[in-house]
Amino acid sequence: MLSRNALCRDLSVKTIEEQRQTAEGDFIPTKVTSPGRVWQALLIARSWQRHTSRVRCLGRRASTTAPAPPTHYNCMRMALLNWLKVLNAEVVACTRCPRLVEYREHIAREKRRAYRDHEYWGKPVPGFGDPHARVLVLGLAPGAHGSNRTGRPFTGDASGNFMYPVLHETGFALLPTAISRDDGQVLTGLYITAAARCAPPDNKPLPEELANCAPFLEREFEGLKDLRVIVALGRIAFEAYLNYMMQKKTITRKREYEFRHGAEYPMPDGRVLLATYHPSNQNTQTGKLTKDMFQKIFRRARELAEESAERISR
Repeated sequence: MLSRNALCRDLSVKTIEEQRQTAEGDFIPTKVTSPGRVWQALLIARSWQRHTSRVRCLGRRASTTAPAPPTHYNCMRMALLNWLKVLNAEVVACTRCPRLVEYREHIAREKRRAYRDHEYWGKPVPGFGDPHARVLVLGLAPGAHGSNRTGRPFTGDASGNFMYPVLHETGFALLPTAISRDDGQVLTGLYITAAARCAPPDNKPLPEELANCAPFLEREFEGLKDLRVIVALGRIAFEAYLNYMMQKKTITRKREYEFRHGAEYPMPDGRVLLATYHPSNQNTQTGKLTKDMFQKIFRRARELAEESAERISR
């Protein structure tokens, strides 16, 4: 059995804030020492208590009359779901695609001027979110100066700046922003992953590179047992899910599944595939994808997930 100190350390490839996204059962945030971080942790704890009923213990409450930040939170019950811990470690260690390895490491060394003082992640980016998610968001690949810098999907880039407010407003994300792996962001009922795990040149992974990542994606689809809705961000992500269904022989051809924004396809395995334009700068700045359009997609995803839960509970 792991000691408390061992649990407080980085158990896999993720920070403590991310570990609670793959934890089984309740959690309490780890020790916080600086006054600023104490207050941030307290705010996160209170927000999380309102956000989901799954957390039943957030440590000591501050007085409502004379608030005083606690000196620390104890780290408790931080056991990772084993399959996800193993998968994420394999993702981060992957070197199957020489072109992508060279590019992601080059970007991490050279950096963008605005991020000169940042330590880039520079490795494949694992998925992020609720291991009991009913909704999965499937993106294309990490951004060179976004996820490749921060190490978490859609974190620290324009696409994430567009998406996380929508996830927050539709009840999937605790916070409306995502800037780093230790920002306190928590997803409830939703998991984010990508068809390719490394940042590709010109944001265009090659077919063989997507094929190399496909086994990781398959293991996520198989391991997320509660999954009922897949939101595909863009055509490549849409095709990646259909290729998975073809490989599993759940469908025999892809012609019936046309990519278009707002398309909704009930799949033979009982899940639903929703299609949307990718929240890239090119799409959002030109008005091809608006906030209202994106909100409708995630409101529909929530409706479908809740309908599925109601059917199962009957």
